[in-house]
Amino acid sequence: MWLLLAFIAVPMIEIALFIKVGGLIGLGWTLAVVLLTAVLGTYLVKMQGRQALANIQRSFSELSDPSGPLADGAMILFSGALLLTPGFFTDALGFALLTPAFRRMAFLWLRKRVKVQSFSASSGFDGRHGRPGPDRGRDAGDGEVIDGDFQELEPGKRPTHPSGWTRH
Repeated sequence: MWLLLAFIAVPMIEIALFIKVGGLIGLGWTLAVVLLTAVLGTYLVKMQGRQALANIQRSFSELSDPSGPLADGAMILFSGALLLTPGFFTDALGFALLTPAFRRMAFLWLRKRVKVQSFSASSGFDGRHGRPGPDRGRDAGDGEVIDGDFQELEPGKRPTHPSGWTRH
C-alpha cells in the first residue's frame, strides 16, 4: 500500500514543483538546474561510491560487521538513482542520502525495523544432501564420514577430461 502511494505521490509532487519553480525562474533556468543537479549528483555518487566500496572491503578484511558499510553503499547507489531522476523532490532526497549524517540516521531507523534471524560467515556443504546446509561443512557429530582420494598434479599437467567445476 505504501509503495502504491509513493508511486502516485512522488510524480505529483515533482509536477507541482516543476510548475512552481518554472513559474518563478523560467523554463530555461529550471531545465539548467535539473541538468546541473544530475551532473553534480553523478560526480558526488562516484566519489562517495569509491569510498563506500573501500569501507566494505576493509570491513571484510578486518572481519568486522559489514552491515554499516553495505547499507552506506546501498543508500549511495539509491541516491544516484534519485539524482538522475529529473525533479526537485527526488534531487533533495538524493542529496540528503549523500550526507553521512542522514545516512547514519536512516541506517539506525532501518536497523530498528529489520530483524535478522541468523547470519553465518562460514561456508561448506551438507554431505547428506549435497547442498549448502545448516552444518556448513562442519562435523555434525552424527558419525557420517565421506572418504575420498586425491592426486596432486604436476604444475603443467592438465586433466584429460575437465569436470566443468574448475578452470583449466
